[in-house]
Amino acid sequence: MNSVDADGTDVTSRVSVRCQGNVSIGVTFCDRFAFDADSVHFAVELRAPGLTARIDDVVAWIWAGDLAPFLEGIAADYRGWDGERSWQTGDRDLSVSAVFRSGGHVGLTWTLRPCPEAVGGWGASVTTWLEAGEQMASLASDIRQFLAAEKE
Repeated sequence: MNSVDADGTDVTSRVSVRCQGNVSIGVTFCDRFAFDADSVHFAVELRAPGLTARIDDVVAWIWAGDLAPFLEGIAADYRGWDGERSWQTGDRDLSVSAVFRSGGHVGLTWTLRPCPEAVGGWGASVTTWLEAGEQMASLASDIRQFLAAEKE
């Protein structure tokens, strides 16, 4: 799922997720930076026809459950589950919910909500559909690499 530059070079500082059914719908994790050893900061972009949304300072804390184990758990359950699973950052500005559908597909709904407590705030969501097995495992691995990469 790692992005590839126009010259064909792998871009490890960026992870893009495209919907299997509609490649114009997607999520990109990019612009990673760190202030200290306790956290990683990054931007998240959502896109769909008629929608572009971005949050520039999502924070992943090393002491909190991060996105990679959540995605790894979904990949491990490639045979399916009932109901919805969800995860969110400590600041609740990025959340992900997952559902399993017959045929071995996982719907990941990615929601951005900067300053969720602010009056007049905004929110945006897109849903990407991926194969439950290999595509989910690849996404989980790419996110783990992205979040764990050495400081630039």
